[in-house]
Amino acid sequence: MTTERPPYNILFLCTGNSARSILAEAIMNRVGADKFTAYSAGSHPKGEVHPAALKLLTSLNFPIDGLRSKSWDEFEADGAPVFDFIVTVCDNAAGEVCPIWPGKPVRAHWGVPDPAAVVGSDTDISLAFADAFRMLGNRIRLFCSLPIAKLDRLSIKREMDAIGKTQDASEPA
Repeated sequence: MTTERPPYNILFLCTGNSARSILAEAIMNRVGADKFTAYSAGSHPKGEVHPAALKLLTSLNFPIDGLRSKSWDEFEADGAPVFDFIVTVCDNAAGEVCPIWPGKPVRAHWGVPDPAAVVGSDTDISLAFADAFRMLGNRIRLFCSLPIAKLDRLSIKREMDAIGKTQDASEPA
């Protein structure tokens, strides 16, 4: 009899849970659907998903039903998923004291500039969201390519940290 591991649960955290963590959740649930179930949350959620995030995801045919800005407190409740991985995608969330998560998930920081902080024309804002989407997509694809079932916790942590330090193609090396 073969026992198969159910999908790994991954939580993307950001302070407001309105842009980067929402994008990461959507990307992982598409790119990593065979290995991962992604969630997102914030320490101080804005209460709504940024309209530019929803517009971008819709334009790329990502499902947006169920995407919402929510507190990480929801994942402390009975019956909440137990996480295998937690990734912070903003520097503020990386510096905050996070809850103690059951199951001792492997944690990493993949900082991405905040597209919701961009002030300017609709084009400037759309470009900032597209850039964040691309960076998160690249990191998520790298993570999904890891042979997680064959790696120990320390190796996974090392790989996740390296992914978070990956120089984006648009950034100077």
